[in-house]
Amino acid sequence: MYSFEMARPTSVADAVSALAQDEAQALGGGQTLIPTLKQRLASPSVLVSLTGIAEIKGVCMTDDGQVAIGGGTTHATVAAEAGGSYPALASLAAHIGDPAVRNRGTIGGSLANNDPSACYPAAALGSGATIVTNAREIAADDYFQGMFTTALDEGEIITEVRFPVPEKAAYIKFEQPASRFALVGVFVAKYADGVRVAVTGASEEGVYRWSEAEAALSSNFSPDAIKDLSVSGDGMISDLHGTGDYRAHLVGVMTRRAVAAAS
Repeated sequence: MYSFEMARPTSVADAVSALAQDEAQALGGGQTLIPTLKQRLASPSVLVSLTGIAEIKGVCMTDDGQVAIGGGTTHATVAAEAGGSYPALASLAAHIGDPAVRNRGTIGGSLANNDPSACYPAAALGSGATIVTNAREIAADDYFQGMFTTALDEGEIITEVRFPVPEKAAYIKFEQPASRFALVGVFVAKYADGVRVAVTGASEEGVYRWSEAEAALSSNFSPDAIKDLSVSGDGMISDLHGTGDYRAHLVGVMTRRAVAAAS
């Protein structure tokens, strides 16, 4: 690693001030950033740890019935505390990485990084969540802008994520066994006004909604409704773990499994 200074703010306001320094970078659970520093792929002069900010931690229900999760909340906490209000989200969190990752990694860190194979982006987009920062509120449909790219401005901090609770939902992923990232993962959520389907791990553009499946499932929420649908392998990730065509095939398989699990 390169040498750097460490700031440990205890409030969002202090964190925002610390991030205003030249070459400062936020540090959540460090599950991506620390390995990046070890490989000398990043060299911030100041790391601003968000782990000491109590106001961005925890799981609760809002007055309008949404599940609100602080940006600094660990995956393990989401798994333990969201089960009664949003079981599909809690199950997703319970299967991220391994116990060490779940006890350090945070939902805000995952969404800020927007890894193309991460699980939380599928949950946020599939639920139509709202990403709340120190400066504004961003709809999930506007937040994700491509691989490792989001609508966040420099120095902006995710303080909370609000999830509308669906009538039915499930997340199914085909794991890459070494990393436990999703080779392909699909989050399906049925609301009174329609169905949302979000796919992670497959596309070179990152997480995306499968609109054809949404339309079919909004009319008939069953695996049979999408049995004849398919996606193209063009634009899909192709690597040593699987070709683009293989991932395209998995999108259909995982979606049908998610619908069956939700039903």
